[in-house]
Amino acid sequence: MADSHHASPPPAVSVVVPVKNEAGNVAPLVAEIAAALDGHWPFEIVYVNDGSTDTTPDVLRDLAAKHPWLRFVTHKRSCGQSCAVRTGAAAARAPIVVTIDGDGQNDPAFIPALIRVLEQGAPQMGLVAGQRVGRKATGFKKFQSRVANTVRGTLLRDGTRDSGCGLKAVYRDLLLKLPYFDGLHRFLPALVRREGYGIGYVDVIDRERHSGVSNYGFFDRLWVGILDLMGVWWLIRRRKRVPEIVEE
Repeated sequence: MADSHHASPPPAVSVVVPVKNEAGNVAPLVAEIAAALDGHWPFEIVYVNDGSTDTTPDVLRDLAAKHPWLRFVTHKRSCGQSCAVRTGAAAARAPIVVTIDGDGQNDPAFIPALIRVLEQGAPQMGLVAGQRVGRKATGFKKFQSRVANTVRGTLLRDGTRDSGCGLKAVYRDLLLKLPYFDGLHRFLPALVRREGYGIGYVDVIDRERHSGVSNYGFFDRLWVGILDLMGVWWLIRRRKRVPEIVEE
């Protein structure tokens, strides 16, 4: 496996995993991510403990002591998924950042496909987004996602049918350059297009979460999501073209 007493090459890929109260899901997901990447790219896994009140920090501490490619940072208080993703990207040491949800519903087996599409599309392509098929969710949750994606797609024209999938591969420098706000992770394709980069897509199979319950509700983020959508629409419309300067 990837654990070695010899000096390791710098990581080419940093997998960022935001978690809040996911103690039962950490170890299985860490093992799956390592299995998907080992032997393909030098990698690291960066967990962001977003103010967990269960034993998530203890599990991360024990695993990090065993695996030199696993690191974690902690938010003293929960700041939300977008903030956790940005914290992880800032802590990442690799030029490519892969984001994945911490509940086990995103299958790490699709990570290599995301990275290959991103590398093959360079330098024009800036992000590759997973698009869920066979989604494991309640009928109401599927309905709300369809409505949200339809409204977002109509307004932003980002060409993305499923912006809520946590599996994404993006260049770290580009991700950190994007305007930051709470809810950023739902609008990455639109904001990356705003910067002039192309988007790639990979169909991924959704799974049931390993254990626990979702930490994200519908009504607690509905109005915030609408405000975020209008804000991103404004950012896209207000973007100024960068002039091409020709030296005489």
